[in-house]
Amino acid sequence: FSQNHKTNAKSNNLPTQRQRHHQHHHHRPSSITIMTSIKRDDSKQKWEETEFPLVCETCLGDNPYVRMTKEAHGKKCKICEIPFTVFAWQAGTRGRLKKVEICRTCARSKNVCQVCIYDLQYGLPVQVRDRVLAEEGCGDAVVAVPQSDANRSWMTAQSERDIEQGKAIRGCVPTNSAAAMKLQGMARMEPRYERNLPKLCSFFAKGECNRGALCPFRHEMPRDRNDPLSKQNTKDRFFGNNDPVAGGMMKRQKEKAEKRRAELKA
Repeated sequence: FSQNHKTNAKSNNLPTQRQRHHQHHHHRPSSITIMTSIKRDDSKQKWEETEFPLVCETCLGDNPYVRMTKEAHGKKCKICEIPFTVFAWQAGTRGRLKKVEICRTCARSKNVCQVCIYDLQYGLPVQVRDRVLAEEGCGDAVVAVPQSDANRSWMTAQSERDIEQGKAIRGCVPTNSAAAMKLQGMARMEPRYERNLPKLCSFFAKGECNRGALCPFRHEMPRDRNDPLSKQNTKDRFFGNNDPVAGGMMKRQKEKAEKRRAELKA
């Protein structure tokens, strides 16, 4: 009977005790997998979800009826590198497709537009605004860029806490009349819709574009490659470091001040 039982077990391909133990051990969830899922869920809790972007009038365009697309966690913020909600829209009748570049939390911490990174109150680059605030004794809003993920996460949590307590915007607005008057005199609040124009057609510059009026890009010759305006960086604009637009504005402001002094002396 025992011999027949062994034969039947082999013929029916029944699992042996070692095979049953191996199968049971194989299907057991590992602690590494559980910890990985917990860490992944914890990081997702920091991802930003918003219902509407924080943008300026220029970036919205001249069309009063804006139709936006919304993509939850569409990309990472270029400042804090945390996934956030991405909004895209056609910026006016002749404008190009625009998207937000930084998350709403970073934009609120600096009081800037999520697309062009310009100050929402005065329409100025961050470097210009912070320079005026520092010169007039209102404090400096420029901070160093954290390099590690832990420091970036800490900076984002600190910014969210400051926003809730109303401290974030205080470092971005003037606290005395001298700074307020100077910023008001430099303010550029009128919409500049030319910033929304389509980008240049690279094939037109080579003389190879055959689309004509149907081409969605601009048929203009590009600027000089050494032009600093063609090399703009989102982080530099956000933190107010080496911004070519701000540098040009401050240079023109300095020339105006010197001209006034010369006129007063004369």
